[in-house]
Amino acid sequence: MDTADSQQAPENPFGDPAPTLHVAIGWVTIWKVIGAILITLLALWAAGQMSTLLSMLAISFFFSLALQPAVMWLVERYGWKRGAAVGVIYLAGFVASAIMIVVLIPAIAQLANGIGDKGATWLTDASLWIEKTFNVNIWTPGTGEQIAQETSEVLLNWAKGAFGNLLGFATSGIGLIFNLATIAMFTFYFTADAPKLQRTVLSHMSPENQRRVGWTWDEAIRQTGGYFYSRMLLMLINGIGFFFTMVLVGMPVGFALPLAVFGAFVSVFIPAIGTYIGGAVPIFMTLAIQGFTAALIVLAYVLIYQQAENYWLSPKISSKTMTLNGAVAFGAALAGGAIAGPMGAFVALPVAALIISLSSNFAKSYDIVYTGKELESDDLETDTDGRIETE
Repeated sequence: MDTADSQQAPENPFGDPAPTLHVAIGWVTIWKVIGAILITLLALWAAGQMSTLLSMLAISFFFSLALQPAVMWLVERYGWKRGAAVGVIYLAGFVASAIMIVVLIPAIAQLANGIGDKGATWLTDASLWIEKTFNVNIWTPGTGEQIAQETSEVLLNWAKGAFGNLLGFATSGIGLIFNLATIAMFTFYFTADAPKLQRTVLSHMSPENQRRVGWTWDEAIRQTGGYFYSRMLLMLINGIGFFFTMVLVGMPVGFALPLAVFGAFVSVFIPAIGTYIGGAVPIFMTLAIQGFTAALIVLAYVLIYQQAENYWLSPKISSKTMTLNGAVAFGAALAGGAIAGPMGAFVALPVAALIISLSSNFAKSYDIVYTGKELESDDLETDTDGRIETE
């Protein structure tokens, strides 16, 4: 057999010789890859070391997005400088927070003392009523006293800790105040210099990318600001309704105030299950303190308000802000809480709304041509070509 013939490339059944691929990797390419890997590892290490700072920057940027609609309104309506507008908003927020803390902490302490003194009796009476009415025994003897004592201790410790942190006496309070001051400082600069920051970022992009990123930036401001202000307004309305309803049925003001704030905040800012938790706790406390009739009145308020919020208040207030499917909102809150705790859960909702908005504007979509039975619903109509299109 000829040596030259034996070294020939095997014939391709289609008649063309099989191509031979030669790959040559030089030392320059190898060193570039090694350098890229080292730089990536260094960046990841630096990000890990600065994780606290990066999280505060992210939170500051979120709060900046939430403040910008109010700042722009003051600038456009009254001609204020952006720095002055941010300062006034800061001052108003500080005064409102101080008033809330001064009023709320003593009320929570009073509620804790009341639970400690009479909680066991309340829980026992409620348990007997449930057992008599529904033939269900939910507590064994002694459980009511244990629950009341533990609840009282938790509330008292929170109130004392919050008061100590407010005055800066506790070591953890000093760290908390430092973190809050850092977030407030970054938020101020992000908000006051927002146009300059946006121009700086966009100046390094092509015109097409500038349009995309600029729209995304404006949409983030709209979604975040709209979410924050609409939720705060709904919380205020619900809290006032909760407070006056509980006072009307005879609840002491010291009990009604913290329960109203809790119920309004949880029902508005925690998706899906927040509505039930925010209503159940005030109803149960009213049942324990004032009895069955008063609890029924609070329950009636919760049901009526939820219907009014779902069908009238929320569409009116949130008509131009973020809209999220309930399952998506709940999943986003869980994911945000798992990543960054309570603050992550709070930030996750507008972030999820922004992602959905971006995907609806930038992702490709196609007309639906499949005509299966699952698509036969009232919100779909079939044209003359048999193609299904959404309204």
